[in-house]
Amino acid sequence: MIPFGLPGHDTDGNIGYHYQPEKARRILRENELSGTIVTISTTAEYVDLVKFVQSQWQAIGIDARIEVLPAATLRELRAHGKLECFRASWVADYPDAENYLSLFYSPNFTPSGPNYTHFKNEYFDRRYLEAMTETDFGKRASMYYIMDSIVMSEAPVVVLFYDEVLRFAHSWIKGLQGNPSNLLDLRNITIERNSNQVQNKKQAKEF
Repeated sequence: MIPFGLPGHDTDGNIGYHYQPEKARRILRENELSGTIVTISTTAEYVDLVKFVQSQWQAIGIDARIEVLPAATLRELRAHGKLECFRASWVADYPDAENYLSLFYSPNFTPSGPNYTHFKNEYFDRRYLEAMTETDFGKRASMYYIMDSIVMSEAPVVVLFYDEVLRFAHSWIKGLQGNPSNLLDLRNITIERNSNQVQNKKQAKEF
């Protein structure tokens, strides 16, 4: 759940699930869940994305059905835990993994907090509280990693994708970098133009 660039992110691919459709079909058969009906609630804006999810689930034996709702209705039902399955997204308010893990801290059950799935794991909750008081950066990152592994193991959510940002700049602009919050930070920017670039610019103006 923790995205690339934040402490606690799984850089080695050890956490979570991978694309294994045959394994998914086998698990459904073994637990007599083939043909299970799941309703995915979404807004009109994301119907195409949810249709893709629907097709993938139907391919392994889950009868996925789409419910299109007005945005306000979806928010209201989601806040009160009245949706079986829904599409949602999350953007961190600050560059710390805690902002993602707070989605699974049980005292944050909606509508009081952002735990929309009503996920509850006592060990996770204890580690979450410990991490909030840990001042050692490395130890806190290790705690985040453990909590992330718990969430991905129990899978209250299916992570579809992360947004990516690309920035284009002239070769003579140095120090422009990205950051976990996608803020435009110009504090380390330097401009390095050689004489040819300056001359070309002058000629262009004269022309």
